[in-house]
Amino acid sequence: MNPFDLQRDAFGRWVLQLPDGTRHVPVTALRAYPVSAPDEGVALMDADGHEIFWIDALDQLASALRSQVIQALNEREFLPEILQLTDVSSFATPSTWSVLTDRGSTQFLLKGEEDIRRLTGTVLLINDANGVQFMIRDLAAMDKHSRKLLDRFL
Repeated sequence: MNPFDLQRDAFGRWVLQLPDGTRHVPVTALRAYPVSAPDEGVALMDADGHEIFWIDALDQLASALRSQVIQALNEREFLPEILQLTDVSSFATPSTWSVLTDRGSTQFLLKGEEDIRRLTGTVLLINDANGVQFMIRDLAAMDKHSRKLLDRFL
């Protein structure tokens, strides 16, 4: 038996129904640790920002329910992961970066080297000139060309 049910209503809002029949509309799904543990610690919150239900790990949910929760998370989050650096316009900032992300190819403007933050030994967070954040989840796993370009800025 699922610990809860998560569905959309006629207005496209997420509805959380608990086993006792209690319904909460609308709800928002939030990751506690979006970078370091994206599949662990997910809170389902009400419209006032109060936690209604805590999910320890997404893999503990049935696949259909897990898909619903992931869809709710993806609608709220936007943190493209850089898979490959294809080109940089200049090794001095500001520079335009051409990258391949998990959401497709794009370009962005890096204003300064301070906009690249190392979260852990291999995880980088990059802010573009428009305030969009990009993540490199594993610097060591990137191809040689990408690492060579990145080394100029780190």
